[in-house]
Amino acid sequence: MPQRLRQLEQWLAQSCRLPRHRIEPASADASFRRYFRISLSDGSSLIAMDAPPDKEDCHPFVAVAGLMAAAGLHVPRIIAQDLAQGFLLLEDLGSQSYLAALNHDSVDALYGDAMRALRQLQQRAPTGSLPPYDRALLSREMALFPDWLLTTHLQLDCTHAEQAMLGRAFGCLIDNALAQPVVCVHRDFHSRNLMVVERDNPGVIDFQDAVAGPVTYDLVSLLRDCYIDWPERRVDAWVGAFYAAARDVGLTGTVDGAGFLEWFDLMGVQRHLKAAGIFARLNHRDGKPGYLADIPRTLGYIVAVGARRPAMRALAEFVDARVLPRL
Repeated sequence: MPQRLRQLEQWLAQSCRLPRHRIEPASADASFRRYFRISLSDGSSLIAMDAPPDKEDCHPFVAVAGLMAAAGLHVPRIIAQDLAQGFLLLEDLGSQSYLAALNHDSVDALYGDAMRALRQLQQRAPTGSLPPYDRALLSREMALFPDWLLTTHLQLDCTHAEQAMLGRAFGCLIDNALAQPVVCVHRDFHSRNLMVVERDNPGVIDFQDAVAGPVTYDLVSLLRDCYIDWPERRVDAWVGAFYAAARDVGLTGTVDGAGFLEWFDLMGVQRHLKAAGIFARLNHRDGKPGYLADIPRTLGYIVAVGARRPAMRALAEFVDARVLPRL
């Protein structure tokens, strides 16, 4: 048995005083965290999180869990914690993710629940304790695209003109993000981090990287998901419905529906540049090639936005002509 698993078992038995139980892998994510399902003899189950302290810090998870629970979101209740060792014992939100449950019949109801939860988060969660989604962070995220996807993965040498074009596009995307009202941003509010639960759907996980940032960011994560896509007309209708409800509770400032959709489109380009770079980094740095298959879908969103947003046309043409054919 690996040493970390032995340490976890010892903590569960001695500190948490769990009765006889069975432990098995539940899931892993794109970080160094691992999750184990603890099945108890009475038929109930819990989740143990293993976050090696030399690689992961559990403090943000605990802090953001409290913030989101106070806002009324269904995040896993923390039953026990040992932050020095990097162990948490959590409520089990089950094993059915949105990704597994979404289809053309279920999507309106599931996304309706998710968008209600998102508005609740944006209305109720204070942002003062969260790191800001500022110019520096937005820029570092987009740099993952040329650094890891273009250079490391594709070994693509950009011309000076292409580098200048990327710089202009990145600047436009940063300005768009910083122009938006600031709310609590989950930062990965998508189908793999939303769980179908019976009470207060959805269950929300993987929220530890929350920041104070643009109002459209999590909506883009949900509706232009890197793992599942929907027809553009349907996405636009969901955005319009979200805007109307968010406007009514004062979340959108003075922007009109068309302006909000433009915010959403450009915010999506920023997110998808970052995500494509992360997927390449997961392969080359972390030995996790499974995300490479999601890069074409992710970059396809950028091409689609370029067709209706002139400011992104040059970037979209570059992605379509120089990047996608190499994947």
